[in-house]
Amino acid sequence: MQFCVFTEPQQGATYDTIVAHAQHAERLGFHAWFRSDHYLVMGDDDGLPGPTDAWTTLAGLARETSTIRLGTLVSSATHRHPGILAVQVAQVDQMSGGRVEFGLGTGWYAREHEAFGIPFPDKRFGMLDEQLAIMTGYWATPDGATFSFEGDHYTLVDVPALPKIVQERMPVIVGGGGPRKTPQLAARYATEFNIGFRSLESFAEVIANVRAICVEEDRDPATLDVSIAWPTVVGRDAAEIARRCAAVGIDPASDHGERLVGTPTEVADRLGALTELGVDRVYLQTIDMTDLEHLDLIAADVLPALT
Repeated sequence: MQFCVFTEPQQGATYDTIVAHAQHAERLGFHAWFRSDHYLVMGDDDGLPGPTDAWTTLAGLARETSTIRLGTLVSSATHRHPGILAVQVAQVDQMSGGRVEFGLGTGWYAREHEAFGIPFPDKRFGMLDEQLAIMTGYWATPDGATFSFEGDHYTLVDVPALPKIVQERMPVIVGGGGPRKTPQLAARYATEFNIGFRSLESFAEVIANVRAICVEEDRDPATLDVSIAWPTVVGRDAAEIARRCAAVGIDPASDHGERLVGTPTEVADRLGALTELGVDRVYLQTIDMTDLEHLDLIAADVLPALT
């Protein structure tokens, strides 16, 4: 099982803070560093010093890291035109030497769209479907050929499909809680299906469902990786857990069924249960990006118990 760090910079982080966090995760041996693709703070935080753009950030990290994989969980189909996004992602892949992974979803944060004047149609699955078709088709276009697409939302005509990605195939992540639409898109286009913020029992149900839909779509379920994302707070004792919970607005006495909260032993036990479900990758969502000791604790006292 692969272990990735997942961050939410819209809650307040400078680029320097982001770089320090990603480089520290790399030094500790985490498989990948991922970030959200949001421009507006969530909840009651002030979000200072302000937002950072996901793909601008990843372009910088591509040059300031050397081994850790980099990606979005997930970019919003409403934020960028797919023809331009295909160029951006391919360029960052080149800048990183082939370490980029691309997550894409419909977008959900209506207030963010209102604030920044981004159109937010009621029906967005058609946009997501076409963007996935465009992105994967663009990157698969052979040397010397052009790519065209005509859909209800987007039309591309004889685009050269440059620059080329470094990897043989771009890892594409699709996720969501719907019972059919997102698993179908994952079966058709993705290398990984991601499930976010659920209990262990709910993870099992979603995994079984996505595997069944792969069969319906004539895809071998074994060829689609399954990952989960969990808000994560680890502390050596109750006081440290409470301190880290307070820093990210979690009541330490609340139900943590859909979060990963506890001592290293408790967290390792819950992560270990995911192996029985066939989970290939875990995204550990850490909100306080200034708390590098949190990553130290996870790397030193949690992950060794799982390898």
